[in-house]
Amino acid sequence: MWICLPDAFLSIVFKDCARDELLVRARRKGDIEKIFPGAKVTRYTKSDYLYRAVVKKDAVVSAMTGEIARIVYGNFKNAVDNVPLHDAYLKVWTALAALQKPGPYSGGRQGSLLK
Repeated sequence: MWICLPDAFLSIVFKDCARDELLVRARRKGDIEKIFPGAKVTRYTKSDYLYRAVVKKDAVVSAMTGEIARIVYGNFKNAVDNVPLHDAYLKVWTALAALQKPGPYSGGRQGSLLK
């Protein structure tokens, strides 16, 4: 699962860990520690993600619940202050928007969905 947060990008999978654990991976130094401060992060150059940590599933659930609770933005990309991270997310948004038929804003902006 990819987790796109305003201040961190994580990939969380069940790989190379016990049944009650998950492997949390990141491409940027410090992203895992932002979300899992006590995690033992290792740097591994022989795979696709440079940083990784084995984390208890319960801790992952708790951290993701906390991240959901701290959502206060109306536009995710605008909440990302780090320019390289924002630009990476914009590329993901653009690639995923291409899957949508009709495309985003194809009917014109209608304002808020809450009426």
